[in-house]
Amino acid sequence: MLLLDALGGARTGRPATREQLERVHTASYLDTLAGLAAPTWLDGDTIAGPTSWEAAVLGAGCAIEAAAACGFALLRPPGHHALADRAMGSCLVGNVAVAARHAQDELGCERVAIVDWDVHHGNGTDAIFRGDDSVLAVSLHQWPFYPGTGGPGTSDETTLNVPLPAGSGDEDYLAVFADLVEPAVRAFEPDLVLVAAGFDAHVDDPLAHMEVTDVGFEELARRSAQLGPRVAAVLEGGYNLATLPRLVESALRGFDAA
Repeated sequence: MLLLDALGGARTGRPATREQLERVHTASYLDTLAGLAAPTWLDGDTIAGPTSWEAAVLGAGCAIEAAAACGFALLRPPGHHALADRAMGSCLVGNVAVAARHAQDELGCERVAIVDWDVHHGNGTDAIFRGDDSVLAVSLHQWPFYPGTGGPGTSDETTLNVPLPAGSGDEDYLAVFADLVEPAVRAFEPDLVLVAAGFDAHVDDPLAHMEVTDVGFEELARRSAQLGPRVAAVLEGGYNLATLPRLVESALRGFDAA
């Protein structure tokens, strides 16, 4: 609520349908998630309960609507660690992955690029689209760090993992963005760019060790918005509640300025 109160102008999204979710996730996993009757640890970092299904399908639905409207989906729980058949890292549903598949099936977007700035490697997104030449999955993240994937040598033709050392700040992020991310995305020629906008690489975030500033996130958003004819964003991490509204505002300015 702090984020919504600070920004204003947001509207409530519609829940994703089962068909939309099954473009990414297995039916058996979704049955498990929908049927939780009590708080349950799905993995060492992920607890879910009777209300989690409602939150997960609404979050995925918001991501779908953002892709259609070229908007910014403000949602929880995040999604980029979720795998096709299980939850991981506080993520239940791969929101940006669901949005990408919807864009391909319903919006006429044959090629989708996903650009993930969250401080953690988007391992779920990587795994879901690995080997799929219609989706380019890009992740900039602290390395070594949770979840232990996305290190050097893990990129391929349609997967670009950019591991960065602890302490990296604006100059480091913008340098690799210019040298690696921009050329890769432009060469891919996407019909849609989906930004997995995590803000836990911020200098004041409690869960990581990066030094990106408000200005850095604004510039990352501005540059991302220039990478394709259509751009949308989905909220991922960001765990300092005092700074998160301000950082989202910075990103919105960057998207709007492009």
